[in-house]
Amino acid sequence: MRNLETILNESASRHRHLCPRQVLGARMGLAGAAALGLTIPRTDKRLLIILETDGCFADGLEVATGCTVGHRTLKVVDYGKVAATFIDVKTEQAIRAAPQLDVREKSWQFAPGETRHYFAQLVGYQQMPDKELLTLQPVHLQTPISQIVSRPGVRVNCTACGEEIMNEREVWRGAAALCQSCTGNSYYLPTPLPLSRGMPASSDPTLTRCHNDSMIQL
Repeated sequence: MRNLETILNESASRHRHLCPRQVLGARMGLAGAAALGLTIPRTDKRLLIILETDGCFADGLEVATGCTVGHRTLKVVDYGKVAATFIDVKTEQAIRAAPQLDVREKSWQFAPGETRHYFAQLVGYQQMPDKELLTLQPVHLQTPISQIVSRPGVRVNCTACGEEIMNEREVWRGAAALCQSCTGNSYYLPTPLPLSRGMPASSDPTLTRCHNDSMIQL
């Protein structure tokens, strides 16, 4: 396992500087894996981490653990919280890590002589013992780990829009397999392409049909 200094140097190289949240991510990655008894950085898929925010925090954690979105071992469920749940895919044990509620105030104690709160956190978060810095709580996943991980090579085309759906993320309505967007659970709505781009506005009805209530009543 690499030491904290090495991890932070690599994380900082992604941003051209080091910030307190990168330190939290690195410390949390080290503590969460240790709580599960797993060595890091990982090169396999035994450790799955669900982050509750993105940004600098995620980079520190990624560097520490070796888990990445590309390897499907790092997922973001955006609650806007600097927290993460560490899951041993083999045993299904799960532990949620988060900063102690008073961690900002306590950081001053571990950065003597520092008068700036940002730098007190930057230094203090590196020095504080795990029990002073973090909470580690065993949790039960609402979704089975087998469903989160899914099976390799499973694909289906959406009955409404025709786009491919991977990792068993389709929603079944009778015999129809629908993507999340076509069930109405979408983060976007289609708009006509501007004609000025030299492309005609699409007349394909599936671009709007999938957001019609009648479409999800198949």
